[in-house]
Amino acid sequence: MLERQEKAALITLVCVVGIVLAAHLLFDAVGRPLVAEPYSPEVPDGGALVLLEGSIEGIAKTSTGGHLILTVNGTAVFLPENVAAGLELHENENITLYGVVQTYRGKREVVVSSSGDIRVLR
Repeated sequence: MLERQEKAALITLVCVVGIVLAAHLLFDAVGRPLVAEPYSPEVPDGGALVLLEGSIEGIAKTSTGGHLILTVNGTAVFLPENVAAGLELHENENITLYGVVQTYRGKREVVVSSSGDIRVLR
């Protein structure tokens, strides 16, 4: 049987975990638009969360794995295999996506980490 102080500590711990989980789910649902900035070439490299909207100008598979590289408004967008697997994208579709800006082999790109970060506008 737990002592009174142990019960209080356990209840406090459960409440804190519940609050953190609720905050995480809430931020995941509505937080990205609050912290992402619209993509532009001036956005700093190395982890800036951006919002990119536009038309898919090109879709290419990488030579290694099932990764995709999209060209959206002249910007390269990298979709890892786990993100690309559940998506059906076509050229000239308008999309909205969230991703992180990085440089790969000297070229800037936006890396998408979840299929939920891409929305096709119909």
